[in-house]
Amino acid sequence: GLCVLMVAASWIISCGNALLHTVLMVQLLFCADTVITHFFCDLTVLLKLSCSDISLNEFVLFAEEGVLSILSLAIILGSYIRIGTIILKAPSTKRLLKALSTCGSHLLVVSLFYGTLVGVNLLSSSWNSKDIIASVMYSIVT
Repeated sequence: GLCVLMVAASWIISCGNALLHTVLMVQLLFCADTVITHFFCDLTVLLKLSCSDISLNEFVLFAEEGVLSILSLAIILGSYIRIGTIILKAPSTKRLLKALSTCGSHLLVVSLFYGTLVGVNLLSSSWNSKDIIASVMYSIVT
């Protein structure tokens, strides 16, 4: 039951997110035909091509992305804190190594995803080749 609830919540949040940004994007006007030199149409790049006022879009994007990213990161970190406390209670070295090897790869992927996501969406002011590489890292490599 919990798994079904988590999957349903994930689908509802994802579809709501896509619908919200689609509705906001449809209301914008675009100046001219432009080629986007990326392997996917990132929302921030599309917003930069608009001739309309994008302040509402940017506010919604920043607020929603912040809330969803912080919420999912908090859930992941909370899970790992719980796993860590359980591992530390078990005196077996074999269990400790098995848990660390299992969790280590996932922590690497989570760090790679969130690190590049923050770098691309929060720290960069304009798109360049480093941002394209970072967007490949958080969308394809992970």
